[in-house]
Amino acid sequence: MPLNPRLVRATFECVERDHAASSGYFYGRLFAEHPRLRALFPPAMDVQRDRLFDALTTIVCSLDDPESLVRYLGRLGRDHRRFGVAPAHYEAVGSALLATVARAAGDQWTAEAAAAWRDAFALASRMMIEAAAEHAAWAPPWWQAEVVALERPRHDLARITLRPDQPYPYLPGQYLMVQVARWPRVWRPYSIANAPRGDNLLRLVVRAVPGGWVSTALVAHTRPGDRLLLGAPLGTTVLDAESDRDLVMVAGGSGIAPIKAIAEQVAALPRRRPMLLLYGAGEAAELTESADLAALQSTYPWLRVVEVLGRGADERRAAEPAGDHASAEVASGTAVGVLGDYGPLHGSDAFVCGPDAMVRAAVPRLVEAGVDPERIRHDLLPHDAEGAADAAPAKRPGAHADGGTESPGAPGQVPLRG
Repeated sequence: MPLNPRLVRATFECVERDHAASSGYFYGRLFAEHPRLRALFPPAMDVQRDRLFDALTTIVCSLDDPESLVRYLGRLGRDHRRFGVAPAHYEAVGSALLATVARAAGDQWTAEAAAAWRDAFALASRMMIEAAAEHAAWAPPWWQAEVVALERPRHDLARITLRPDQPYPYLPGQYLMVQVARWPRVWRPYSIANAPRGDNLLRLVVRAVPGGWVSTALVAHTRPGDRLLLGAPLGTTVLDAESDRDLVMVAGGSGIAPIKAIAEQVAALPRRRPMLLLYGAGEAAELTESADLAALQSTYPWLRVVEVLGRGADERRAAEPAGDHASAEVASGTAVGVLGDYGPLHGSDAFVCGPDAMVRAAVPRLVEAGVDPERIRHDLLPHDAEGAADAAPAKRPGAHADGGTESPGAPGQVPLRG
């Protein structure tokens, strides 16, 4: 199907001038013409309107790049399965979208512009429908999971162990979307804190975000026996299984979840790969995975764990058990700040997960220490490698952005519903 990206972009500029009004008009028209579709969307629509504009921007800007367009729309099509979106819904969405662009474009909405948008939407919807159909051949739209254990090391943190109702295939370092019964149709991303296990259990490390709908429900209201919905595994910040390089891992707070999962994977490999893991937190109570890492270090001596504390490092050292049981080293400061003390790191693969500011600060420090930038994996990069996963995390699932008017999650997440 021939496209006219130039004409689509020219009229989309009219939408960009007041995208909030255009997004509001789109959803208002969609729900007025098809009121039953409102049930597919979350209660609060403010974040959803921003998602719509961001997704449209990505699609319009990718019309000249077929490879990127296929990847992006494939992710969207697969992701829409989680919300019950069916092929029949696309016609309604297309009608409301073209009406929205026509309203914004005014005199620029010519017969040629309308044809360009119809062609572009027909192509996009076909790609999404085909991707969803292919995904349905091997994965359900969601998994049900039972909460089998829950620990709260502090009031705003929880370690939640889940048992999916059927095998859950994923790679260490990936994340998933979670929906709680308290907030239907509201999904938030969380990293998986363990490598795949024979018992099919998953562990999440969740920090409650002020005003966060899902994170607060998980930390404060979840109990063993509760059931959650899980989306398909996402993310490409995963181990290069063909590499034999040393590993350096930098984790901040609950960003330890995917890092620990990767460390468990490496420990199970037949060949030795030395690992340095810098685990940063404000205080010792935030080191939720410390015991598991100590046990892993005791059986895998090529793992070196350094706990980096902003407060209480001396007390942490004094509290470490004596004897043969392996325990982490303890340093004062931040995980990024002490990186220079453990170099050079030439020839290493690196993984970073944590708050945005920490990740952005860690990358140049790793490069200074000798790590090739192409060997640094983190969840701010749009790693689009197909095969490992469906989408790349953008809002640090390991750091648990969450809530009602907060993070939209991943860049490939749901443009037309949320």
